[in-house]
Formats: sequence, structure tokens, C-alpha cells
Amino acid sequence: MCPKLEPKKNFVKPPQFDILWLPRAAMRSVEGDPSDCVLVVGVSRPKMAMAILVVMIISLCLTFHLIYDSALNSLQRTGHDHSRPPLLLLSRSLYPSATRKLPQAIIIGVRKCGTRALLEMLYLHPMVQKAAGEVHFFDRDENYNKGLEWYRTKMPESYPGQITIEKSPSYFVTPEVPERIRAMNASIKLLLIIREPVTRAISDYTQLRAHAATASPAVTPPPTPKSFEQLVLHANGTINEGYRPLAISIYHHYVHRWLETFGRQQILVVNGDQLIEDPVPQLQRIERFLGLEQHIGMRNFYFNETKGFYCLRNETSDRCLKETKGRRHPRVDPAIIVRLRKYFAEHNQKFYELIGEDLGWPED
Repeated sequence: MCPKLEPKKNFVKPPQFDILWLPRAAMRSVEGDPSDCVLVVGVSRPKMAMAILVVMIISLCLTFHLIYDSALNSLQRTGHDHSRPPLLLLSRSLYPSATRKLPQAIIIGVRKCGTRALLEMLYLHPMVQKAAGEVHFFDRDENYNKGLEWYRTKMPESYPGQITIEKSPSYFVTPEVPERIRAMNASIKLLLIIREPVTRAISDYTQLRAHAATASPAVTPPPTPKSFEQLVLHANGTINEGYRPLAISIYHHYVHRWLETFGRQQILVVNGDQLIEDPVPQLQRIERFLGLEQHIGMRNFYFNETKGFYCLRNETSDRCLKETKGRRHPRVDPAIIVRLRKYFAEHNQKFYELIGEDLGWPED
């Protein structure tokens, strides 16, 4: 027999629970259980039952989240998953929120050498975040005077460990930019992408001609554009050194400012011609330079026969750069190309000496 519960004086039974003693004979026998009776507690109010159920569900969710956080944090420590934010953001000590950060690396130029292609290729890496467009913060006074906080708002949100990169090709040729960037971050890493100077000049001319055609008023026939040959030579046959596409291709005129402001180890010279022909080796050099684990490979590219260059591929989609990239160059008189290459030969040697690397560009 089960002991009787003696009523106590002034004892009030809680209305939420029913307590019942059952004899052992009424329950299924459990071997080795010395108890004679079983205490059964039941909830007699639906609201209380629902509250207890909710508490149990929340407890299970929290337990699952802690296990998930612990496992994912272990993966991050071993380098298997560096980019994915947590599914649940309850553990902020392990996973701080994404924030907008000033860039840790900048593509400083050169114009028409593949700066957009380079940025999009680097964005294939899960630890890289990129600014959406050319910010022109350091080369335009009206933007620079807005301050670094304005510049920060133009950056993408990124998680800890990710690198933010922006590109503005006019940084390379603007005198004030090196000191302005150093004032923001003296240890920043800079990417300078260059191409063979004559090829770059022809590409620059092609873009300028295309822009001039679209900017001409529709009501009047646009003027016949001058050919590349007409623009690079004076009437007397000498090289027009003041023609902007040629001037920008004299790289040593600009790179010396950067080397006076930053250590050579902070500037990586990227071969834009090789990036077009075989992108992976150049990108692997950049990954090492930026301190990133190797991730980008040939699986991330496919050759587009129509466009004549490599397009990008990630886990979910394929895409090519927009139509304005990779414009077909006009035919240029081979004799003019030879003259220009001879003209650039001395300038190229000065550039090689400054960067400590011979790029082997043709001299005739």
C-alpha cells in the first residue's frame, strides 16, 4: 500500500498540477526498481501545458544552435569554411555582424589594362568583397573632401577575415592619390595591372572613339573620327607625345610617385596581357600577395569563342563582362605599330628598372 498523504494545515494545493500516487501493481514492472509507488504529475490547465511546451522547444533550439556554432567554429579554425556566415546569429561572440570597412587592397590602374576584369575575377574568391563601381574617392577633390566615413559608405558589407577591394584606374595617373591613400592606410596593398603600351594605347583610343560616337547629338551627323594613326603622329610625322592614350602608356612617369610613397613589397604588378590569355597563374600570384588561401582555378573560367576572351564561372552561374569590355580594336598600320614600339622601348626599360622586373614587351 502507498502511504497516505496527510493533509497539512493551511496547505493549498497548486491549481495547475494534479498529483497522484499509483500503486506499483498498476504500472509495468521494471526490473531492479525498488519503489512501491509511482508519482505522476499532470498539468490540468491548457495554457500552462502550452507554456511548458514552448519552453521545451526553445531549449531544444538553443541546444541545437550551440552545437551548430561549435561545429562551424571548429571548421573555420581548420580552414574548411571561411566565408559563410552562421545560419543563426545568436552567438555574436563567434560571428560578429557584417560591417562596411575601408579597403585593405586597391586596384590603382592602369586604364584599359583590365582593371574591371581583374576585380571581377578576384570576386570569385569567397574571402573577397568588392565595391560596386569606381568610387573615385582619392582622385576627385569633391569626393575626397567628404571624408573617410563617406568613402566607407561606398564599400560593401563584409565579415571578419574578408578583404574589401575597390578599383579606380585614374588613381594611377593622379599626382595627389599616393599620399592620400597612405594617409588612410600606410600598410595597404596595391594592385597595378598593366599591358603592352601600344596595345593599351589602341584600346584607349577605341574606347574614346566609342564614347565620342554615343555622345554626338542625334540631330546632326557625327563628325568622321580621326584614325589612330592621325592622332598619334603630328603632321610632320613625329610622335604626338601629348596624345593622352600615348602619355598614359609611359608607365614610369607615374609609378615613381607610388614607389616614393609605398614600399615595393606593397605593390604587385599584374601582367594584363597574361591575365587575358591565361588568368589563373596571375590570380594565384595575387592570392599569395593578399594572403588568401588558393581558391580560384580553371574551373572558374570558360573561353567564349564569340567574344574571344575568358568568361567567369562560379558554383551557381556563368557570366561574361558587359559588351563594352573587350571591344574589337581597329586595324592599325603595322608600320605605325613598329614606330610606336621603338618609341616606347626606352620608356619600358625605365619602367622595368623601377619595378625590378623585365616584362619582355616587343621593341619592334
